[in-house]
Amino acid sequence: MSEPTKDRITCHILDTTLGQPARSVRVSLSLVSTSNASPGPLNPPPVFESTTDEDGRIKTWLPYSSATSSGEVPVYTLEDVFGSIKGTSRWTLKFDTEAYFGGPDKTFFPEVVVVFSVAEGQKYHVPLLLAPYSYSTYRGS
Repeated sequence: MSEPTKDRITCHILDTTLGQPARSVRVSLSLVSTSNASPGPLNPPPVFESTTDEDGRIKTWLPYSSATSSGEVPVYTLEDVFGSIKGTSRWTLKFDTEAYFGGPDKTFFPEVVVVFSVAEGQKYHVPLLLAPYSYSTYRGS
């Protein structure tokens, strides 16, 4: 069986307190800005969502459709969005850590927000090392 295709932006969460992947964490990925004058038909900018798998990974994002669309709603994949971007783009990953840890009294960080730049044509993997009172991230491979 072949492995499903990975999107250009992926992430992975490791719970460093438990020493295991952080499963079932809701994560959103949003386009913040591009070096284009405008994002074209993607206005407002897209927000993709997914949930980490059993290995704490998100390899693909659910398709996006604008909440302001009416009639036949266009659906965009992450690849569709990248196809409209020329040059560098800025993206935000938002991790729902409060729900993962079980409530606001269980973690100092109710969410972790990571903002990063993506060069045209590149792929990015963003690991998050997570504990209730600390986190660290870096550009993975």
